[in-house]
Amino acid sequence: MNTLMLICASLASLAFGVLLAYGVCRAAFAQLRHHAGHVAAQRAMAQVVAPVSQPESL
Repeated sequence: MNTLMLICASLASLAFGVLLAYGVCRAAFAQLRHHAGHVAAQRAMAQVVAPVSQPESL
């Protein structure tokens, strides 16, 4: 009985660790997706704004 309890506790601990790692990875990838969207929006805005032209002769 003790061996069975030890095996079940080990499997439960392993499952908890896997689920925790999965949650951390999902959160990290969501953060990266948000950051990539923000960078893409900044680049798109930079392309929309016309560059300031310099006068040819002073």
